[in-house]
Amino acid sequence: MATESRTVIIIGGGIGGLFCGAILSREGWRVKIFERHTKIGGGLHQFVRRGVAFETGMHVMGAFHDGGVLNRICSYLGILDKLPVLPADEGGFDLFHVRCDGKKYFMPRGYDRFTASLCAHFPEETDNIRRYMEALYGICREVRLYNMENPGISFREFSDDFMRSVGDFIDSFTGNERLRHVMAYCNPLYAGDRYTTPVYIHALISKFYIEGACRFVGGSQRMADALADVVRRAGGEVHAGCGVTHVGIEDRLATHVVTADGARHRADCYISSIHPSAFFSLVDTSKIQRSYRQRIDAIPNTYSAYTLYLILKPGAFPFFNYTYYYQDDYRETWEHHLYTEETWPRGLMIITPPATDCDRFAEKLIVNCIMNFDTVRRWEHTVSGKRGADYEAFKRRCEEKVIRRLEEIFPGIRACIRNTYSASPLTIRDFCNQKEGAMYGVRKDCRNMALSHISVRTKLRNLFFTGQNINLHGILGVPLTAISTCAELVGMDHLLDRINAHANGRNT
Repeated sequence: MATESRTVIIIGGGIGGLFCGAILSREGWRVKIFERHTKIGGGLHQFVRRGVAFETGMHVMGAFHDGGVLNRICSYLGILDKLPVLPADEGGFDLFHVRCDGKKYFMPRGYDRFTASLCAHFPEETDNIRRYMEALYGICREVRLYNMENPGISFREFSDDFMRSVGDFIDSFTGNERLRHVMAYCNPLYAGDRYTTPVYIHALISKFYIEGACRFVGGSQRMADALADVVRRAGGEVHAGCGVTHVGIEDRLATHVVTADGARHRADCYISSIHPSAFFSLVDTSKIQRSYRQRIDAIPNTYSAYTLYLILKPGAFPFFNYTYYYQDDYRETWEHHLYTEETWPRGLMIITPPATDCDRFAEKLIVNCIMNFDTVRRWEHTVSGKRGADYEAFKRRCEEKVIRRLEEIFPGIRACIRNTYSASPLTIRDFCNQKEGAMYGVRKDCRNMALSHISVRTKLRNLFFTGQNINLHGILGVPLTAISTCAELVGMDHLLDRINAHANGRNT
């Protein structure tokens, strides 16, 4: 397919929109990206407080090692050398700390080391652990796009294990309740539900980090800026602070978009990287099949989070090169979102992002705590900076609760803190345009995948969806979904051949 003269408009300059824009730019398309926020990047973007830059969402990644899926994609895009990364500690990219018995489980990088570590903690379960790991990796081999192979189109092509719930899958290997919860410790990374989340999500995310957990040195904004540069170098445009306010539709075709400055823009094709429900608010809904809209609007969203950002005093707190998971009891692995005002937060995910020079002391600390949108729903009709004194008091109470929990792990940390800032589910909703501040997009349900699956194809012949609400979320899932979206325009086999050619050292 000749694409040199084709044009595409992308609604949303988050991870999905930027990856789509960069891929299509590499394939000869003329791209325009419109982002309503004043800064591009979505979950990649950073904000600055008192000269310190904080990441908003993309704290830890994987697959930047040789042969890794992100390594391949970024090599094809020509941005790999612009993304300095620091591999997480080989002896433990994650630490799972359970307060009730004081146990600390370091999760080493690499299949063999990770497996051996679990076996060392649970020697009587060695055979079960090895069978679990083999099955986990077997599921990942079934996801052909993860391995840069044409994925096919049907869930019916997968094994019976692929569509089991994550809890059912884990439980089938061991009756040891403590081990079951340790196997599921990273559940907060995908908002897993023990009975409904498909195990392929757990498998892909687990392998993604086991094989090569790492962090951006200097922050995730580097990736957003590098992707935007690919678009601009190809003659495309990336506009921040200029969101799309209306999408025109005629005869099942998108005809134009109107942006916040009142300008009208036309293209051959259109891609929406925002939440599908947010996209429907931009169109004359009479032009979109009602049953289609209702089905998508009815899909439940994953839970959100409260995030505490701390600027630390120089030389006061050590830098640790792993993600620290902390909770009171093993059973809470699946229950971080089940809390009362008195019991919140049920768990903490703690990160000390690396400074450019990777000093041994931390400059800042980020703490994520699961929080449901219902907790802040009373302020849902307010806007940032104007939510009222009761909201500010609520945030201060949350800050104090989280700092008290941090003191349980790091006695004396309060004295190390210079400044505090925080964000609630309302912040995620408003700045990332995610319905109810959903951290991981819409919720997948293994009992009815057809209901919770949103295709990259829409009811409009020249408009496509991408982003974390389609297929899989995060720095793994969104780039893979971008490939699926772009493949609708340039062909899957062609695109994968181009990506794999670069990975194999063949410039095409």
